[in-house]
Parts: sequence; C-alpha cells; structure tokens
Amino acid sequence: MNTKTLLAAVATAASLSSGTAVLAAEGIPASQPVRNVVLVHGAFADGSGWRGVYDQLTQRGYRVTIVQNPLTSLEDDVAATKRALARQDGPAILVGHSWGGTVITQAGVDPKVAGLVYVSALSPDAGETTAQQYEGFVTPPEFVLDIGEDGFGYVKPSNFKAGFAADTSDADAAFMRDSQVPIAMSSFGTKLTQAAWRSKPSWAVIATDDKAFDQRMLQHMAKRIGAKVTEVPASHAVFMTQPKVVADVIDEAARSASAAAQ
Repeated sequence: MNTKTLLAAVATAASLSSGTAVLAAEGIPASQPVRNVVLVHGAFADGSGWRGVYDQLTQRGYRVTIVQNPLTSLEDDVAATKRALARQDGPAILVGHSWGGTVITQAGVDPKVAGLVYVSALSPDAGETTAQQYEGFVTPPEFVLDIGEDGFGYVKPSNFKAGFAADTSDADAAFMRDSQVPIAMSSFGTKLTQAAWRSKPSWAVIATDDKAFDQRMLQHMAKRIGAKVTEVPASHAVFMTQPKVVADVIDEAARSASAAAQ
C-alpha cells in the first residue's frame, strides 16, 4: 500500500468513526415528548445503585432524576418522589425497584407520569398494603431480615449476598451489605390510596434468580397490573447488575408513551 492509499484509508476510517459517534450522540429523536425518567430505589439500598441505568439512559439523551427515599414511611417516600416529579420539565417515566414499586404505585397518579416501570417490584392496589402482596407465596430462604427494637429492618448481613445480590462480586456485595439503608417495617402495613397502574401503562422487569421474592409472586403481580414483562437472569440487585436490560425497557416505555401522546 503506497502512502497516498494509506492516507485515504485512514481518512475513510476517521470519517466512519466520526459518523458513528454522531449517531450515538443523537440518541432519542428530538421530537420525542417523553424524555424524562425518575428512578426510585427500594429498601436496603439507595439511589447510587441506579448508576449503570443512569449512564445508559443519559447516553441516549434522557434526562434522569434519582430519588433518595428516606425509607421512613410510605408517606415520606411518596413525598420525596413527588418532589422529584415536580422538578420535571415535561412528562416522565416513573421507575421503581422492589419497595420502590409500592412508592410509584401511590405517587404515579401525578399528571406528569406517562408510564410506570416495575423492576422486580411490588405493585399493591388501592386499599391494599404491601404486606398483603406476600400472602399465599413463600419468600426464598436466602432472604432473611434483622429487625431492630426500633422497628427498622436490614437484610441479615450473613445472608446479604445470597438473598439480595448473588450475581455481584464479593466486594460489591460487601459494600452494599455494609451501606444498607434500613426501612421502617411499618411501611409494609400502610394501605395505599392510589394505584397508578390502573390508569397508566406499565412494564415489568422480572429477575428470574431473585431471592427476595417468590417468582410466582412477581409473575402474579405483573399479570394483575397488565404489565408488559421482560425476564432476565439476575438477582434482586437486577437494577445494578443488568443496567442495559433495565434501560432498554425504560426506553421502550418512553417511546411507547410518546407514540401514544402524538
């Protein structure tokens, strides 16, 4: 290959690379009305676990807000979520993991919410408590709670990886275990007054290796709310370990809600 041919080849490769970068940067269509996503974490975790999903979505052009639930009561967590929704500049997809599903079910009636995504998440009906969702199902033995005298619960440290994050590294599981955010167990006994899934389209990501829930329970809840289901081999920490799958479902929800609005 002579110098002239080599330079031409390099120029062509650079052009293709540049074109690919531009295409990736374009992300979602400029005309897409649903461009906001609000992520709500569950019990025993905090919002930092959404980092992978956040990166996936922001790279595609979404504006992502992560709620930091205090986990002190359903009312407090719903209030935190509503504050986040109030800051959105347009319609949003509201996403909840685990206990966060209860939160988005109550908060999701907000007019800014265009769709709901349940990530291995709870979805009670109005008039029901979260605790009622477990009736008739058997939680896997790997998932064990330590409940203090003050009524706040943690995942038992010796069971944390097996019960919550089996598909993470030992180091990541240890960090998650030692940075747990306890939840007021009384929250599970609070009746919901709203069920957003009755009026908003819903999607569900079900982690098929989840040890925090009976698989039959996850399938039952998703079927009852009429969610479009995506299954993925993952632990209860699916929101961390399968960020692309979760982001893809959120993207699908946003595009679907946008098409419905146009």
